Amino acid sequence: MGDDHDDVVRFRQRLGLSGLIDVHTHFMPERVLRKVWAYFDSAGPLTGLEWPIAYRHEEDERLALLRSFGVLRFTSMLYPHKPSMAAWLNGWAADFAARTPDCLHTATFYPEPDAERYVREAVEAGARVFKAHLQVGAYDPNDPLLDPVWGLLAEAGIPVVTHCGSGPAPGKHTGPGPIGRVLARHPRLPLIVAHMGMPEYAEFLTLAETYPEVRLDTTMAFTDFTEEFSPFPRAEHGRLAALGDRILLGTDFPNIPYPYAHQLYALERLGLGDDWLRAVCHDNAKALFEI
Repeated sequence: MGDDHDDVVRFRQRLGLSGLIDVHTHFMPERVLRKVWAYFDSAGPLTGLEWPIAYRHEEDERLALLRSFGVLRFTSMLYPHKPSMAAWLNGWAADFAARTPDCLHTATFYPEPDAERYVREAVEAGARVFKAHLQVGAYDPNDPLLDPVWGLLAEAGIPVVTHCGSGPAPGKHTGPGPIGRVLARHPRLPLIVAHMGMPEYAEFLTLAETYPEVRLDTTMAFTDFTEEFSPFPRAEHGRLAALGDRILLGTDFPNIPYPYAHQLYALERLGLGDDWLRAVCHDNAKALFEI
């Protein structure tokens, strides 16, 4: 399995962790995933950097790799880019969760008339986490069709991992403003801001300080790759430490242009201490998802 596997195991063992919980991994129907990979293959114009997929393997091999790293729980982040797609993706994800017990049952939605219905059905079927991608979906989270969805998820206490930051390229409805208006109406919504909200790191930290149910995932943040085009400001390290109980490990596996262990190394070199690392890589997600 190579150096990457050994590096992840050494990281866990040094911290005394039996495993990791990764809240931001991607599993989706193969034909959809292939299109996602094709998008990243041509993503250079977005970031000015090449984006080679590090784990371009078949599904079984990707699962085996995560488990070999000691990832105890992970997600099947998937998202629609047009109407009449989310319910189909949710059906696939429910089946994937049923045959993959270490995957947290994941679902998604899109602003359309039947969104409340299929989100409610997903919740009743056992969905543990939802994904919303404001950049790819190009929708306003304040669309009236979504207000009952946000309300339902807030009431149920089900986290929503949301790509709402403006990186790697801004969208019409990205940034802290649009999702901040959702939180103002639904302050108990368990929102997980993907990618630490890059590049609006400070603004999303403020949202987490304002709303106790807001969390942030580390996906791709702090890595050499991301620091080239969207560096995390050193001036915010103190706030990052203070919010240590609301930062969650996320990686974007398999769609990352570097080894899995590099995300862990990037967190370690922040110098925020082993207790912070243990919380971020395991304890916070364990508590949130009652694992």
